[in-house]
Amino acid sequence: MKFLHIEEAKHLGDFQVWLKFNDGTEGQADLESSLEGPIYEPLKEREFFKDFRIEGHTLSWTNGADFAPEYLKSLITEKYTTRQVS
Repeated sequence: MKFLHIEEAKHLGDFQVWLKFNDGTEGQADLESSLEGPIYEPLKEREFFKDFRIEGHTLSWTNGADFAPEYLKSLITEKYTTRQVS
């Protein structure tokens, strides 16, 4: 079984990111409504939010915030999904 992970990520503006996963799925995800709780509070500052990196197979920030790749994939809407390979 192959574990899901992010291969590429780009900030698109505001709280939007484009993600490409190792299963071939790629698309746009909006994280604005996901920024709840103390660890995610700093991410509400746009300058801090856009300073993410790929670490541990997912997006992470310097304050220790991250999201499970499966969760990020679930945020990509069908209209933005370009392809998906099993």
